[in-house]
Amino acid sequence: MNAWKIAALLAVGMMLGCMASGPPLTAQNRASSGAGAAGGRGAYPLLLDRSDLRIGTTVHYRRMPDAGEINDLRLVHSLAHVVLSLDAWPTDVTVISSLSQVPPEADVIVVLPGYPPSRAANELWNYVEGRVRLVMLVDGPPPSGSVIDDLNSTRRLERVIAEMDDPSRSGFERLQRPLSFRKIMP
Repeated sequence: MNAWKIAALLAVGMMLGCMASGPPLTAQNRASSGAGAAGGRGAYPLLLDRSDLRIGTTVHYRRMPDAGEINDLRLVHSLAHVVLSLDAWPTDVTVISSLSQVPPEADVIVVLPGYPPSRAANELWNYVEGRVRLVMLVDGPPPSGSVIDDLNSTRRLERVIAEMDDPSRSGFERLQRPLSFRKIMP
């Protein structure tokens, strides 16, 4: 496994599994996330990558940014990562096509909830240009083997994280991507 893959896995693991501040990733709209209020900063996970020694800025969205916002990222000093925590899978390629305009020095990490609602929603990510990495946060094993086949064909999928009380590889045996488990404690 090369250093880039190890670094990416570490970053995603730290982002999703070891968040010391903030609640678990949940679907929230921008108004309820507290992003503009004092103390609302804990609602966004901190992305840590021990192997990334550059001084860099992470920009986090809880929605898909529009083309103007993507263009404004060029003004962010030392942009390293753009993290998107989406509350639903996009189903239209025009919605995600602007991600190819993210400055080339930055990568895009997209956290998607659950399994894709359709094969088309899953395949849509194969058409995105640029340094886009997908992380799926699911509630358990896939509903069918065909879903695993679809995931294996998704070039941008980097990791699947299953939120389960009793972690088990059952149902994930054919998955050809790294699998992690997350357990939320009360």
